[in-house]
Amino acid sequence: MADIGAYLKKHTEALVKDVGIEAACALTGKSKATLGRYYSDNAEHSDRFMPVDAVALLEAAAGYPHVTSALAELRNITLSYSGRNDNNTRQGGVNADVIALSQRFAMLMSEYQCAIEDGIITVNEAKRLLKETVQLQQVLIDMKLHLEEESTS
Repeated sequence: MADIGAYLKKHTEALVKDVGIEAACALTGKSKATLGRYYSDNAEHSDRFMPVDAVALLEAAAGYPHVTSALAELRNITLSYSGRNDNNTRQGGVNADVIALSQRFAMLMSEYQCAIEDGIITVNEAKRLLKETVQLQQVLIDMKLHLEEESTS
């Protein structure tokens, strides 16, 4: 990619517009002018980018993680976006995560056994396996976040 800065600024602008400029100002504590500089294509602002904490705040309120997905694309990383944007999903702590993890893994193995019975994994079977894998991955992410919370408490 020739101009990474311009690419990131384009996605930063999409993020701010997704949230709304007034809401973005309130969430980040930045002025409209400051937010505008983060995605301005003027040469005088070419070295200004939104701080990562502001990106995190805005992406939590946005309908899509614009900047995160742009960064992933720049590194040829594929993200799986579930659209889940609520904070109630991480309740219960590590013990609940371990139980959920074992249940999800059992469901994945069950899907795998059904898929492999005839020796061929069809497209539909692969989609079901992928869905279970993504669910398992989400449990692991929740578990990681709980462990990080407990390690800093």
